[in-house]
Amino acid sequence: MSAKSTLTGKQKAAILLISLGPEKSAKVFKHLKEEEIEQMTLEIANIRKVTPEHRDSVFDEFHQLFMASEYINSGGIDYAKEILEKALGPQKALEIINRLTQSLQVRPFEFVRRTDPGQLLNFIQSEHSQTIALILAYLNPEQASIILSALPPERQSDIARRIALMDRTSPEVIREVEMVLERKLSSLVSQEHTSAGGIDTVVEMLNRVDRGTEKSIMEALEIQDPELAEEIKKRMFVFEDIVMLDDRSIQQVLREVDTKDLALALKGSSDEVVQKIFRNVSKRAGEMLREDMEFMGPVRLRDVEEAQQRIVNIIRKLEEAGEIIVARGGGDELIV
Repeated sequence: MSAKSTLTGKQKAAILLISLGPEKSAKVFKHLKEEEIEQMTLEIANIRKVTPEHRDSVFDEFHQLFMASEYINSGGIDYAKEILEKALGPQKALEIINRLTQSLQVRPFEFVRRTDPGQLLNFIQSEHSQTIALILAYLNPEQASIILSALPPERQSDIARRIALMDRTSPEVIREVEMVLERKLSSLVSQEHTSAGGIDTVVEMLNRVDRGTEKSIMEALEIQDPELAEEIKKRMFVFEDIVMLDDRSIQQVLREVDTKDLALALKGSSDEVVQKIFRNVSKRAGEMLREDMEFMGPVRLRDVEEAQQRIVNIIRKLEEAGEIIVARGGGDELIV
């Protein structure tokens, strides 16, 4: 009997997590529900030894299922089946597809995620703000940010607020909205009852829009719903928040930042930010930075904001990698 056939699904998952190691497994756990984490923890605890045969078998199966899922996302089940048949043969391809589609659930508005954002904007911009919020909540952040940025400023904050406050939407409402878009885009979609939206969705969108749009939305939200605006800000990081970084973190960030971007970004910064930066560069580097800032003369606000955003992206990347820690919302304390 093969190694694969002697293992249950939970055992395979546990072996995969054990083989990945604690660091990578911890990242996987972040995406699991509490009861799933408990089940996996128990399963891992019950496995005394992972043989090379079991490990290789699980890795092989995971890779096949992952690639099949990617093919389905790229071009549908028929496309995935065709690719797998060429690579693995008809019988193996059918086995993988059947195993995958038994548990495959397609998120609402799957067809919308394959539509060009500019084209989609033309279809939905005249819809009610709640409808647009529902659709954007199910898009990936890149698509949603493009559409949100293109909407009139007076609608941006309203839609962002609706997304942040969204909880669960009934399947009937989702399906009704889908049917309208299906008729407009002549597409076919499957739908499931699931949740989307919430503050994290808004934060992901705002992290990707231009600074002008971000400021406009946040200023409006601060008036409409101060508590919500504060909660969103706690989960975001903007260039001015660089003052919250400790000196060691700032020095690490500056090693990654282009000097021209830094000079440009500081042209539009507060004295507090400028002083924080200059305290963390050498005297010679500080002199050169001042010369660069003076030499460039007047600059466009848009160029300054783009440079600041590039630096923020570096900060977020270092934070995600665990190389620096960002205190958020004014209430976090760092222990060094």
